Amino acid sequence: MRKFPAFALYLIAGITGFFFSCTKLDTTTLGNDLIPAVDNVSTFADTLNVIATQSDYTDSTLVSLTADHALGNISNDPLFGTTEAKVFLQLKPGQFPYGFPNRDSLFPGCLDSVVLCLKVSAFYGDSTIPQQLVVNDITDTRFRDSVNTTWPTIFQPALGSQLAPVKTLDVRTLADYIPYANHRDSVNYQIRIKLDSATYAARLFGSDSLLTGIGNHAFYSDSIFRREFTGLAVSSLPGTGNGLIYLNVADTNTKLEVHYRKKDGDHLDSVYTSFYMVTEANPAISLTRSASGNYINQNRAGTASASPAAGELYLQGQPGTLVNISVPGLSGYTNRLIHRAELIIESIPDAMDDIMKPPAYLYLDLKDSVNVTPPYYKPIYSDLNPSSAYDPDYHNGSAIFPPAGIDFSYYGGFARTKTGPTGETITYYNINISRYVQKLVKENGYNYQFRLFPAFNFKYPQYSQGSIIYTNKVANGRVKVGDGSNPLYRMRIRVVYSLLK
Repeated sequence: MRKFPAFALYLIAGITGFFFSCTKLDTTTLGNDLIPAVDNVSTFADTLNVIATQSDYTDSTLVSLTADHALGNISNDPLFGTTEAKVFLQLKPGQFPYGFPNRDSLFPGCLDSVVLCLKVSAFYGDSTIPQQLVVNDITDTRFRDSVNTTWPTIFQPALGSQLAPVKTLDVRTLADYIPYANHRDSVNYQIRIKLDSATYAARLFGSDSLLTGIGNHAFYSDSIFRREFTGLAVSSLPGTGNGLIYLNVADTNTKLEVHYRKKDGDHLDSVYTSFYMVTEANPAISLTRSASGNYINQNRAGTASASPAAGELYLQGQPGTLVNISVPGLSGYTNRLIHRAELIIESIPDAMDDIMKPPAYLYLDLKDSVNVTPPYYKPIYSDLNPSSAYDPDYHNGSAIFPPAGIDFSYYGGFARTKTGPTGETITYYNINISRYVQKLVKENGYNYQFRLFPAFNFKYPQYSQGSIIYTNKVANGRVKVGDGSNPLYRMRIRVVYSLLK
């Protein structure tokens, strides 16, 4: 009997600890796929209504040198209108002063050709319609002087003369190997455009590496070269093509090939040298990198995208469209243990879906309630990667985004397919917000508005941290989805939970 009070004390302490632990955020099991079955006895499920509205992505979108650049036209998308994409390049020698190899063996008239080569990494759209590509000289001094500058996609430099005949490209043939250099080399997934020999090619080949005397002295230094050869612009003729070609401009197969002949004893040997968009060592300047730019113009003038019909929303690859979402039902949500909370987005089938495919990934973040002018946003709490600590409120200079990146196996947000309500195949996205909802419930916190868009490269400008690189390509993907009122493809939040006593 004397041992009973001690036993009772341990029992009470254990029970108290059990119930206390149920009110804490369970960071090891929340939101995973091993959730208990909904039996309406100990585990319940709610479906919360969302209010979703259409908007455009208005922030600057940057395309870094190492990211894929979009080129071409989407000229026939009934829902999203047209997209125009141009690429701007500076291709230069690897060092200065520069001279062509074996200069002593060269002779007048030895220039063969100068070929612009573009490495293709992917294609989006209708591959059966050829693209009509044009190369122009860039005359804009802003681009000329933009070493180490990443231009936003709204920037389009002033252009000069056309430097090559129109190139008709059938993207279906890109896998075929193309021989060059007298069939000594071959390459595939490369666009090759021969530049005009009487103007650009001759001027480039005839440049000198002197500082004084007659000549343009372009090969003397990086700064003089950029003054004489500001850059090249590649575009597709308006109204031609119905897709986007993606170029890897940092790849060594993106280059400017200068083909010429040199004397080798009693015969002539055909050789070539190449200029790249890579880091160059300039004796007079620190290590620099060639400038590049990607102009994207999307008019979104389709039959419905500018003003969606009731129950419909349109998501187009950044810089494109976005959706604002609010969930009134999360305000005052009573204390409970959240097993799973997810936003469910379903596509409305469209005849062009097989050609203009949906975005591979969608991204969800929060409208900032502190930094409101202009409207700012911040990452969602906890759910991007539970194993990589980050703080969307940027306390003490901490990372606002998971240093290890997004854990997509937990967070979701990637495109999947399933059978729709009428037996058709639809694309859907599930985005895990379990920890955010648990935090909201536990702290009776602020019910933020959400922003949903097919992210590519974005910043949170109220903070000092840099751009966040997402997994989509620029201007890639478009999808029509249901909003919170759609009777068949309803956007919604589903919450699986247990009540706490």
